[in-house]
Amino acid sequence: MAELDSVLACLDLNLDRSVERLFDLLRIPSISTDPAYASDCRRAAEWLQGDLSAIGFEARVAETAGHPMVIARREGPAGSPHVLFYGHYDVQPVDPLELWDADPFDPKVATQGDGSRRLTGRGTSDDKGQLMTFVEACRAFIAETGGLPCTVTIFLEGEEESGSPSLLPFLDANREELSADVALICDTNMWDRETPAISTGLRGLVGEQVTIRAASMDLHSGYFGGAAANPIHVLAKILADLHDETGRVTLPGFYDGVPELPDDIRKVWSELPFSEKEFLGAVGLSVPAGEKGRSVLEQTWSRPTAEVNGIEGGYTGKGFKTVIAAEAHAKVSFRLVFDQDPSQIREAFRAFVRERLPADCEAEFHEHGGSPAIQLPFDSPVLQAAKQALSDEWPKPAVMIGMGGSIPVVGEFKRRLGMPSLLIGFGLGDDRIHSPNEKYELTSFAKGQRSWARVLAALGAR
Repeated sequence: MAELDSVLACLDLNLDRSVERLFDLLRIPSISTDPAYASDCRRAAEWLQGDLSAIGFEARVAETAGHPMVIARREGPAGSPHVLFYGHYDVQPVDPLELWDADPFDPKVATQGDGSRRLTGRGTSDDKGQLMTFVEACRAFIAETGGLPCTVTIFLEGEEESGSPSLLPFLDANREELSADVALICDTNMWDRETPAISTGLRGLVGEQVTIRAASMDLHSGYFGGAAANPIHVLAKILADLHDETGRVTLPGFYDGVPELPDDIRKVWSELPFSEKEFLGAVGLSVPAGEKGRSVLEQTWSRPTAEVNGIEGGYTGKGFKTVIAAEAHAKVSFRLVFDQDPSQIREAFRAFVRERLPADCEAEFHEHGGSPAIQLPFDSPVLQAAKQALSDEWPKPAVMIGMGGSIPVVGEFKRRLGMPSLLIGFGLGDDRIHSPNEKYELTSFAKGQRSWARVLAALGAR
């Protein structure tokens, strides 16, 4: 405990210096999607490699077909856990520039009316400020104790904001170097300004496009109406059959691998300051849809879904044209949770459609990707250790939340490296990432450093 206290004191004492280091990195316009900034992306990678080398990591800039990666490693005590920290040094474009209050690559500390301070500029929250919270925690640990409580590999990408085209080949080529006991990812948000959050689950995805065909051509609805099969009718009925009257998905076996949410987790979620009315009201809705008896948070974080994302068929231009279309199309997506198998869901959907085809109709399918859900067991010792460490730092206890979408790198760490991920971030919902006037609260930056120091100490003590 005394060792950790000295590390935390070091972080507090050197906060201003850490802000200046972050500002040096923020001044580099590492916009990965624009080829004009390729040299700046390399400059950012080299800056990080130099900073990590200076504090005692074995660090290198690793070439890819696109922007370089940064890999750094520092050994911990013998037998200690090995963690991989992932972040990205590239940033989004700044357009439209005229909407910024100041130069996006001239970061500042801005004091608000309530006395709070924030860091302003592109990359402050996404993701340079976030990744530097971890680097600063490592810096303080090494300065105060001469080492780290566990073996740490730092993996920083330069193409996250442009689709990560080099990531998968790099993971495959460097599997041994990048494999660890657990990945730490700092590219997410807190629940609110006083409540840290660990994202324990990311929903998976299956995408399908289905085409229903009947007659060999579009038909005049006066000549053939009533006698000819109508693919739009057939498709509409099949899509309607995907849910029962309670909102449950009717595909056979769809809920295989979907356990009930533990009662203690459900209780924590129910006590979060979340308003279903405000959540839906913000988009012009008022009544929760989906499965009956499930809260909105449960539906979006821990329940699987089937959604129709687009329908097309027949004449859709201006005016009116009385035809029976020869074919109709729909795009359908399934969000998966826990241990649902994407391939089984895909085949179940295709069988579901074929079983409902009337005479003279046929179906064709086109796959639009598929990935399993990522779920860290709620009783995972790593998760519990990190939760306690965060709770010790912030005014309110850490909460375990889910995420309705996906973060591709998390799934790839699991699939390619067999490694679970802890998603711990200190951003806020109003940080304006990807938008003009991006910011990062100074509290997020300062307590983020302290949080990672506590997490590292907790993981090293296991």
